[in-house]
Amino acid sequence: MLATSVFWLLSANRLFFASVLSGRAAGEAATWGFVAGLAVLVAAAQAALLLCLLNRWTVKPVLTVLIVGTALATYFMDRLGIYLDPSMLRNVVRSNPAEARELLTLSLVPHLLLYAALPLALLWQVRIVHRPLARALVWRAMALAATLALAACALLAVFQPFSSLMRNHKELRYLVTPANYLWSIGSVMAADLRGAAQPRQPIGLDATPGPSWAQQNKPRLMVLVVGETARAANWGLNGYARQTTPELARLPVINFGAVQACGTNTEVSLPCMFAPVGRRDYDEQRIRGSQSLLHVLARAGVDVHWRDNQSGCKGVCEGLSSENVVSINPPGLCSNGQCLDEGLLADLDRRLDRLQALPSGNQLLVLHMLGNHGPSYFRRYPAAFERFKPACQNDDLQRCSQQEIVNAYDNALLYTDHLLASLVTRLQQRATQLDSAMIYVSDHGESLGENRLFLHGMPYAIAPDVQKQVPMVMWTSAGFGQSARLDKDCLRQRAQQGASHDHLFHSVLGLLDVRTALYERALDLTADCRRRPPGAPS
Repeated sequence: MLATSVFWLLSANRLFFASVLSGRAAGEAATWGFVAGLAVLVAAAQAALLLCLLNRWTVKPVLTVLIVGTALATYFMDRLGIYLDPSMLRNVVRSNPAEARELLTLSLVPHLLLYAALPLALLWQVRIVHRPLARALVWRAMALAATLALAACALLAVFQPFSSLMRNHKELRYLVTPANYLWSIGSVMAADLRGAAQPRQPIGLDATPGPSWAQQNKPRLMVLVVGETARAANWGLNGYARQTTPELARLPVINFGAVQACGTNTEVSLPCMFAPVGRRDYDEQRIRGSQSLLHVLARAGVDVHWRDNQSGCKGVCEGLSSENVVSINPPGLCSNGQCLDEGLLADLDRRLDRLQALPSGNQLLVLHMLGNHGPSYFRRYPAAFERFKPACQNDDLQRCSQQEIVNAYDNALLYTDHLLASLVTRLQQRATQLDSAMIYVSDHGESLGENRLFLHGMPYAIAPDVQKQVPMVMWTSAGFGQSARLDKDCLRQRAQQGASHDHLFHSVLGLLDVRTALYERALDLTADCRRRPPGAPS
């Protein structure tokens, strides 16, 4: 156990010590004294934990699991620049098999041979000495006392700079390996057990349809498209050097140029963007333990349906009508357990034909995209959309240049643009039969190699803007705009100001004219651009 702790100190904590050294003078004795003290503290603390948990029967099998787990953790931390905090671990365990396969590249093999297979070969050569129980307990107590004393001495020696470091950079604790992923797994499991013990709390029990429902003479449909990993910096409508949204640019859409995401991964952002509290008053337990915008709308009489092309709705659509594109299996669009996003539009005409038969005549259709989910951006679009070349064709992003990665990513955005434009065009063609609207917003952004960071999921406080700023687009048919009393010129001006995921919940309520005390007019992007009918909430 002591040897394993020292091995992890030397092999698994490079990122932690590199971050500790950042901004410190490498030539000063105080710097190296601080690093040495931290090294002793980390090794002694991890050894003490193992001494508390393991015994003669469990030491080899448990260390086997931990050594393999630590080797995997360090590989992805080093290759992608990620932090293994609870939100990242939740994202990992919720990934579907197809997503996970893309991360298992050939470069993982030599890493596992060196950092897992070799130490395991040594571990299983060790002969465990079975002392009498009383003597074993004495030896264990002495070893534990020694490691705790060593950890305490090291902590006292570096307490002042260490406390300052942890106070100002709390995220660094998620670089100490394997403590980071063990703590995060425990945190996720505890939260899930608490959530499983009680049903989701209902919200919006007072939700009722507004007066416009009685006045509408055509069915009303809102399509909410939840994008995946699209970042604002590469969105053509935002002024990106490349036109990655040429089809949308030819349509009368309203682009919101500065939108802040609620989180840096799907597990955080998706529940948050459908919650009334959002990022401004973020409470993960409250958000995960409560119903969502979709339940409020359904309570008012809106027909709600979720169609997914990713890893599920994260509880947002629990108990409501939903389906997965893989289960639909549209011809020519699916392989190896994943489908291209055009599968989201499969049978759309049939669904539109059925709108007339809905009791309320109002429907919200949510399309959850696979979008630009990395690292295999080249798998997210058909060959016809590979316009920016050469594009990275490897699941291991380290084997591609940054420009090749950006090319593949931008090609995937071109495909998203095509999907959204196709959706708007098909809705426009139904203008005489129904009033429709489309809102597209991505869940979070992405790092494409800037500062050696890849993918997403950085702790929010230190995440770069490219992981937090996302594109958002809105379109309404003429009939929908009239029924919502919407001034589109006013909305275009509002779109030039800042927005965030916090606005989504209240804007959808406003556009669909659903009344509830949860509604906050100040967070409705369209409120000041809608002429309020008599009796509307203030």
